[in-house]
Amino acid sequence: MLRVLENPLYYLDNFQDVLSWIATRYADLLSVEETQFIAQFGALPLPSRALFVRLVMRKGCLFRASKLNYPEIGDTRAAALPLLATGWVVADPVISLEELFDLLLKAEIAQAFDLAAPLRVARKAEQLEALREQHADDQAFSAWYPACTDVLYRIGMQPLCDRLRLIYFGNYHQDWSEFVLSDLGVYQYEKVEFSPQSRGFRTRQDIEHYEVLHQCRERYNDSAPADEVLRELAALPLPPENTWLASRRDKLTFQIAQHLEKCQDWPAAYRAYADCRYPGARGRAIRVLEKDEQPQAAYDRLTIALAAPESEAEQQLLLRMAPRLRRKLGHAKQAASAAASVERIDLLLPHPEQACYVEGVVRQYLSHDEAPVYYVENTLINSLFGLLCWPAIFKAIPGAFFHPFHRGPADLHSADFYLRRSGDFSACLARLDDGSYQASIRATLAAKHGIASPFVSWEVLGDGLLDLALACIPAAHLKKAFERILLDIKSNRSGFPDLIQFWPQEQRYRMIEVKGPGDRLQDNQLRWIAYCARHAMPVSVCYLQWQAAA
Repeated sequence: MLRVLENPLYYLDNFQDVLSWIATRYADLLSVEETQFIAQFGALPLPSRALFVRLVMRKGCLFRASKLNYPEIGDTRAAALPLLATGWVVADPVISLEELFDLLLKAEIAQAFDLAAPLRVARKAEQLEALREQHADDQAFSAWYPACTDVLYRIGMQPLCDRLRLIYFGNYHQDWSEFVLSDLGVYQYEKVEFSPQSRGFRTRQDIEHYEVLHQCRERYNDSAPADEVLRELAALPLPPENTWLASRRDKLTFQIAQHLEKCQDWPAAYRAYADCRYPGARGRAIRVLEKDEQPQAAYDRLTIALAAPESEAEQQLLLRMAPRLRRKLGHAKQAASAAASVERIDLLLPHPEQACYVEGVVRQYLSHDEAPVYYVENTLINSLFGLLCWPAIFKAIPGAFFHPFHRGPADLHSADFYLRRSGDFSACLARLDDGSYQASIRATLAAKHGIASPFVSWEVLGDGLLDLALACIPAAHLKKAFERILLDIKSNRSGFPDLIQFWPQEQRYRMIEVKGPGDRLQDNQLRWIAYCARHAMPVSVCYLQWQAAA
């Protein structure tokens, strides 16, 4: 049930909490402008502070006074006066014709420009186009519309406030709504201790580099030339110890390389992949060489990579390329490794009258009272892992948590995530050996229910599913699954079979991957199925075909 916010100035309290948090934890990193802003803000009258925060949290930077109606603030024009004195807000700013059209209604546009028919009744876009050439120069709002008694404000502190938000959250995708959604109970977050070392940014240069990376991404998304963005990324002097920012740069480089590969610009794609340390880049570089008809160069690099693959995903890609490259180079054919045996289920069923998922059709067909079937895909095993390993996942170590709104640790996908917590994870997994894991999972479920987690899907753990899973899945199988998740959290959290079937009387289970007509197993699914087969974890692949219409 959602809570009700009784404090009408909740948004101001939240904003001031952020400023206080930043002033306490990041004082040594702040610019003179940021330090002065925090000090000046606290000295403003309460209505002025509230109005400023309202403006910051609204879309855009131009606001008509007549549209600023907040009962808890009162007279917003009076509240704006101290903001005008600081220069943070400007009255009657110079604006363009396009900006004016965004602010005015059609009737106001007709009055401001004394439009005659038929332009008076035309669409706004047509009016704008007709007036553009005659009114090319920017001017003050009052000059555009002298008959208007309204006042226009422009807030000029949005970039600074965005930067403070970045310092607080450590990213740009979280915003002020996090506070409201948390206060309302929409999201709940784990409470962790924050040490003085728990900061998203360690130096001012970290903040500046993050902003450059963000600007590079924005420019690339706005169709800036890929080579220009890549040059800027390569020239960014990131310190080697800052693996977090380096990972962000490598991810953007990888995405640009993918675009170049899609455009079949093989030389540019290869250079981008070859200069990138993002997981998967080395394998894609070799694949691009193959596409560019350079089999020898591709095979030489493939041989080196196969000697020490970075992940199962890369090894899978390399092993798929190797026979093709060997054939192109005239090498002898090598015997393929025998694949692990996996049970196959073939079903021929009537086509349902209503549209539905094939997984639902198979679940309904296979399920019965003595052996119920659940659609779980990536949710069940991940949830059991998240519940058992909650203390390790949410351990408060430097760099993991630095504000109260973390869904999971900030370093979740870093290469040393497991190593930094290896002892804690070992202690959690040891419960699978001594039999205490079920009590631990149930205790965490009761104590933490509803709290955001990168692994736990709370909504799937009802309807008896948790009880069946703990009763029917052996601890040894859970341990193997959890160990594989920890090997590569980013890749191995997905690819699980769609369905799971339980035989509670026999305390056994099987996982079932469902493939409809024309569908095939994806790479991450193949890896999980092979892993389960190697470790005697029961898994089947069900191929569904529809019966021909009579």
